[in-house]
Amino acid sequence: MSLVKKCMAEAVGTFWLVLGGCGSAVLAATFVGGEIAPNVAFPLGLGFVGVSLAFGLTVLTMAYAIGHISGCHLNPAVSFGLWAGGRFPSSELLPYIISQVIGAIVGAGMVYLIASGQPDFGGGSLAANGYGELSPGSFSLFSCFLTEVVMTFMFLIVILGSTDGRAPKGFAPISIGLALTLIHLISIPVTNTSVNPARSLGPALFSGAEYLAQVWLFWVAPILGALLAGWFYNGVLAAGYEPDITGGVPSEQPVVTTSRPRQ
Repeated sequence: MSLVKKCMAEAVGTFWLVLGGCGSAVLAATFVGGEIAPNVAFPLGLGFVGVSLAFGLTVLTMAYAIGHISGCHLNPAVSFGLWAGGRFPSSELLPYIISQVIGAIVGAGMVYLIASGQPDFGGGSLAANGYGELSPGSFSLFSCFLTEVVMTFMFLIVILGSTDGRAPKGFAPISIGLALTLIHLISIPVTNTSVNPARSLGPALFSGAEYLAQVWLFWVAPILGALLAGWFYNGVLAAGYEPDITGGVPSEQPVVTTSRPRQ
């Protein structure tokens, strides 16, 4: 598979992640129906759990759609973590990240365009991430930094383990999607959940200077957590086992992984 096709797949996949995940938070999380009592509307919104599931479903669906093309990273931190774990070539790292960022920006722009069609649209955070006053629960910078490092670390452990050649075949997209759902259930109150630098940058560009000023944390912390996970999995959990290099999987194999068949 050519690098151009891989990068196009990453851009489309990351677009879907931001559109589906952030879009559900902005457009559907608090949606209400008709009145069921005076001044009381029927709640139809997805809510906290629904938004968490939406993020997980975007990864699950894209894993089956483009996993055989690009490995379905959709996330600079995932690319860094797979590189640290010996699963991804350094020559493809920057092209993947650029593609993911482009997809995230276009996805956030699409959410903004759709949301702006509401009569009372006033901008807002567009599901952006933040710490301190911009944290949903007003958590401190330290708490938010620690949360993003730990959540991304565990996300990469799930990814590396699920796509290990010794893992049960065909279940990686499910475990990875559910892991991202669980991560959101834990950390939405803290940071609005990033674990993905591209997902953070896209919405921040449409949410105001205050969010852009904090986006550094959502690059540094997830990438740090991912690197630690890659080195830990490769050096400790998978010690003595030689992983494949990341890429596509054979066309006849019905499982989406982050591993490429040996040449």
